[in-house]
Amino acid sequence: MKILKTEMRICRKGPEAWFSGVVWLDEIVTGEAPSRMKAFRVSFEPGARTAWHTHPLGQALHVLSGVGVVQLKGSPPQEMRAGDTVWIGAGEVHWHGASATHTMVHLAMQEADANGTDVVWMEHV
Repeated sequence: MKILKTEMRICRKGPEAWFSGVVWLDEIVTGEAPSRMKAFRVSFEPGARTAWHTHPLGQALHVLSGVGVVQLKGSPPQEMRAGDTVWIGAGEVHWHGASATHTMVHLAMQEADANGTDVVWMEHV
């Protein structure tokens, strides 16, 4: 067992190649082999969001606070609120972020594939 202390984690600003607006990434855990699990607490300022992307094995989002939006390519955007959990299937092209008027914080949980890839980034929304 390993306890990961908060002060050992590094919260960093989300790269502009992956996000629009102000986004903060807090890496909660990256599992040690043989685990391929990763979990991040992601904080979005109003209107901030991800670029389009996919996850080879899918992704779970659990909204901790605020109001957000998630959209699968070809489908209408959907609102998500604190307490909501969203499952995005393997390979589904999507984006997610805060609503235009609220902040939003969610846990993003996904596994890497056998090659170590957990996300494939695409163009901005």
